[in-house]
Amino acid sequence: MLPVLDLADADADAAGFRTALRDAAHRYGFCYLTGHGVPAGLTAEVLTLARRFFALPAADKDEISALKSPHFRGYSRLGGELTNGEVDWREQIDIGPERDVVAGAQGYWRLQGPNLWPTALPELRPAFERWSTLLADVGLRLLRHWAVSLGGAQDLFDAAFADAPATLIKVVRYPGTTRTAQGVGAHKDSGVLTLLLMEPGSAGLQVEASPGRWVDVPPVDGAFVVNTGELLEVATGGYLRATRHRVLAPAPGTDRVSIPFFLNPALDARIPLMVLPPELAARARGVEADPANPIFTTYGENAWKSRLRAHPDIAALHHGVGVTDAGISSG
Repeated sequence: MLPVLDLADADADAAGFRTALRDAAHRYGFCYLTGHGVPAGLTAEVLTLARRFFALPAADKDEISALKSPHFRGYSRLGGELTNGEVDWREQIDIGPERDVVAGAQGYWRLQGPNLWPTALPELRPAFERWSTLLADVGLRLLRHWAVSLGGAQDLFDAAFADAPATLIKVVRYPGTTRTAQGVGAHKDSGVLTLLLMEPGSAGLQVEASPGRWVDVPPVDGAFVVNTGELLEVATGGYLRATRHRVLAPAPGTDRVSIPFFLNPALDARIPLMVLPPELAARARGVEADPANPIFTTYGENAWKSRLRAHPDIAALHHGVGVTDAGISSG
């Protein structure tokens, strides 16, 4: 089982918490986090709202179809996203920061813009905007603890998030099926860190503990699942690990709802590269090289690559980009 860390412990024993957090990200790239301070009532509310949205008639969901958004926001129908070029068996809403469109935007600046909100469920917007604010705070607290644990200043990463961070929420439902095993295909997250909320009793998330060996990650009451993304792997020369993970499609007659929150810096931000203490630098594995999936140090380039690959229909419709132009398969 993955380590379970209590963020409240950092108040009494910051050094001990930081060491445990660093070791979890180094060994596994994943951990559970309790003591985060996010109200249980809000957690229950966002899960209930997710269920209510997915139960809406198709026309109400399609009102906010992501095909209407050049910014890759809104509702993606079942099978509307790809990973590794294969269809993911899920439907979802993508919610980012609510910002104005950048006039004359090119490249990754096209990701900035407004969200699409369903008129049939007006409660969705205020709940998820509050969710975003609270989880961003949790994520930044973790980043500051990581920075100190790795020999850096507590505010090492703050500047990258100070102006217009490009956070992302996905509200996801995986219906039961016999058509495919891929709820979402094996991948690493392209940003900094992820805080994942899973419904109690759900199953399907797996982490690659070693090449080809997958272990189940069930929900823990009151906990988020935390994982580090590719930019923290780059920032630490591979000392912190971005680990491949996947979700298996549920069995017929069941489904699964989850809500990942991706803490990402500003689109044009570069995460600083750390100079680790010698004892940690000696254990850094280097950044995993994958010619099919280059990792860019500017966050927006990473995000643009991922969105074009994952949603080739939106890429073609709004940006005139084909799959080969986006950098081959989806990831």
